Amino acid sequence: MFVYEKRLQYPVRIKQTNPQLAKIIITQYGGPDGELGASLRYLSQRFTMPYPELQATLTDIGTEELGHLEMIGAIVFQLTKDLTEDEIKKAGFDSYFVDHTTGIYPAAANGMPYNAASMQVKGDPITDLHEDMAADENAF
Repeated sequence: MFVYEKRLQYPVRIKQTNPQLAKIIITQYGGPDGELGASLRYLSQRFTMPYPELQATLTDIGTEELGHLEMIGAIVFQLTKDLTEDEIKKAGFDSYFVDHTTGIYPAAANGMPYNAASMQVKGDPITDLHEDMAADENAF
């Protein structure tokens, strides 16, 4: 079980909208190397780790990644809050906006929805830990 403190550790306070930046940052939310995939990867891989310390570490990291997901979601929301129709079109954010308005939907910057196929959970501790390191190297 997790204890959830109902506040962001690092509050996000963006004053100006910027749909171009939001379009890039959304990939950190639900792209192939984003926080959603990272949290699911760690929380899924923990079950087959042979040592309780490894299970606990992956649980801690997966939980931390959920916190990152919350921060990225807050950033994207604040960057797109109260956009005008002209700002949406000018930024090329209109294709996302048609389906999701300013809702935070797990997708890559190219609009591809999150897909669990971008992560691996093999059940082999060495393979899974290599996957984790490679995925973290690709995250920005």
